[in-house]
Amino acid sequence: MKQNILLLLSLLFSLSSCGNDEATLQNDSVFKKMTSTNNSTNKMIDTLTIGGGCFWCVEAQLQQLKGVLTVTSGYAGGSNKNPTYKEVCTGLTGHAEVIQVTFDNSIISIDEMLAAFWQAHDPTQLNRQGNDVGTQYRSVIFYRNDEQKKIAEDYKKKLNDEKVYDNPVVTEISPLSIFYAAENYHQNYYNENATQGYCQFVIAPKLEKFKKVFKDKLK
Repeated sequence: MKQNILLLLSLLFSLSSCGNDEATLQNDSVFKKMTSTNNSTNKMIDTLTIGGGCFWCVEAQLQQLKGVLTVTSGYAGGSNKNPTYKEVCTGLTGHAEVIQVTFDNSIISIDEMLAAFWQAHDPTQLNRQGNDVGTQYRSVIFYRNDEQKKIAEDYKKKLNDEKVYDNPVVTEISPLSIFYAAENYHQNYYNENATQGYCQFVIAPKLEKFKKVFKDKLK
């Protein structure tokens, strides 16, 4: 693929990770197909539990989408009951930082939600996002039923078959056991702390890129 095309796709479709590393998209056709207009006429509330590194970053981005009703930061996939942020940060509890998103799928489909999720972080990094290293920062989808599992696995396969990224998507797809909401100060973090250094220098640039990619689907 010619250099100018690669640069254009990288600009339009590649969103940085929490550590400012970026995955390079080689082919955006899968995303275009999966983010086509949802023609469902039946209102149905659905829930996704997903992790893509720092939950502050993914929360701030997915909050922007039409049809998203609530976004709650929390922890899933570990063994300890009622884990604290300090415990999860050790990487010893097995939990991942995740967000739990409720959405109206008559407005935004699960495929569109997954497209946004996979572009909101770098799904080719194993157990890390940029400078954030550890299993707590893994790329993961915790499915709630067989339908969610199949949709996630099929989508991941398409991303890899069509070589959308330079490297394989390594997103874990596992059943959800228990979701624990994070401490109150983690909720709505970017909106409550927009002037804080991390928000200005890490989250804000990614948020601007996200808004450009999904400009037709913003609230």
